[in-house]
Amino acid sequence: MSSSELVSALIGEVAAWPKVELHLHLEGAIPLPTLWALMTKYGGDPEVSDPETLARRFTYLDFPNFLGIWNWKNTFIREYEDFTTIAEAVARDLAAQNVRYVEAFYSPSDFAYHGLSAQEITLAIRKGLDRVPGVEVALVLDVVRNRGPVHGLRCLEEVAEVAGCGVVGVGIGGAEHEFPPEPFAPVYDRARALGLHTTAHAGEAAGAESVWGALRALRVERIGHGTRAYEDPALIRYLVETRTPLEMCPLSNVRTGVVSTIRDHPVRRYVSEGVVVTVNSDDPKMFGNSLAEEYAVLGAELGFTKGELQELNLNGLRASWLPEVRKAEMLAEYEHAFAAGSTE
Repeated sequence: MSSSELVSALIGEVAAWPKVELHLHLEGAIPLPTLWALMTKYGGDPEVSDPETLARRFTYLDFPNFLGIWNWKNTFIREYEDFTTIAEAVARDLAAQNVRYVEAFYSPSDFAYHGLSAQEITLAIRKGLDRVPGVEVALVLDVVRNRGPVHGLRCLEEVAEVAGCGVVGVGIGGAEHEFPPEPFAPVYDRARALGLHTTAHAGEAAGAESVWGALRALRVERIGHGTRAYEDPALIRYLVETRTPLEMCPLSNVRTGVVSTIRDHPVRRYVSEGVVVTVNSDDPKMFGNSLAEEYAVLGAELGFTKGELQELNLNGLRASWLPEVRKAEMLAEYEHAFAAGSTE
């Protein structure tokens, strides 16, 4: 069986598993028909004439190029009702994949230039998510590092007013290679005071020093990506000793050029050395991947066994910010499903 045939076969099997995702960007998970409808609503782009051209637009030279296309896409999200629309569409897509629990980033700072408030964006997203049964989506505020810590703190305070709408944590995405984590320490201190959990994109577009900054200055509970943590063996030892989970997104890293090929990805090394790894799809509709494909590629290209892949899935539940009683219930459900070989 060829590698592509094995991937296809594994996707079919993993698709039936109950799954969890801890690193998904809501705005990067918009199904393309929904995004095309939004583009049509706002007059479109003369260089993108049809849905097929739109799909081809999502190819990238490197990580900065990806960020540029991310910002272009966001110009077609302009009203609160757009957030309700995309939230519902994303949730339906996740439910169809048997992804049952998600902690999803959203980036209200990216839409301030449309005059949209973080509070109302949050409420609009929750309205859409609540329309879809079968998947539970908690929200993680992305304090976009490009906007700076002062803006980030202001956005955090706005979202805190509506945190009861299922906002469970805070993180920072954006241009990691230009904006190090340390200046955001006051934002994270305030987030903890508000009772929010913490993560940060680090070790994706910058190296091990960025991961250290997130750990030392921001005191995060999880690391988003951590792909380049291997640059410092002491960092790997620290991650193992502290059991700090990595929200790894292998196919994302390939699509943005963080690693050259999936076989160059350090995820197998990290698991072998005892790092707590979770598997996620990041921006699936911008990368053309799915969560099932992430697992399938690890099996086909990096030799992960079925049992190892299921353990990575369970790691996602263990590392989640679910209440402990609910977490224990879901772990039991997933373990039963894996033991039975079905999702019943």
